[in-house]
Amino acid sequence: EPVWAKEAPADLKKIREAITEVIESDMEKRGDGTSLYGTFIRLSWHASGTYSKADNSGGSNGGRMRFTPEAGWGANAGLKVARDALEPVKAKFPGLSYADLYTYAGVVAVEEAGGPIIPFATGRTDESDGKASPPDGRLPDADKGARIATITHVRDIFYRMGFNDQEIDRKS
Repeated sequence: EPVWAKEAPADLKKIREAITEVIESDMEKRGDGTSLYGTFIRLSWHASGTYSKADNSGGSNGGRMRFTPEAGWGANAGLKVARDALEPVKAKFPGLSYADLYTYAGVVAVEEAGGPIIPFATGRTDESDGKASPPDGRLPDADKGARIATITHVRDIFYRMGFNDQEIDRKS
């Protein structure tokens, strides 16, 4: 059963505190009102958004985003900043998989930024390399140049993950 992130056991509470500290410390260093909230949410989405229900490939399990080829995909540009920012958290909690860390960082960012409570469960494992990475191109593009092309693209992405039109509408 999923653990609600804000009601997590002590270890997840400590991990949440460490992630929040990274966000707040980085925000203070920037001094310009920007933060890692959005970057951690994007990291979590990009780690998860390659999932395919048809063959159970891709997704956050495996923590492959830190390896080639996923680390170098154009859609993942700039996410090294987020991965690097989370390294001290990983060092402090070595039993936590990168897959869980990247996913949980997004959960913490949403909740700490005032968003809804998101159910979270640990148990994702890490791969030792990127050999099992899915093909590039599974993450959605923001704009396909025409409304119908963009709608079709978004549907294709979410259908691949197992969503139907009603579920896609709730996420859009």
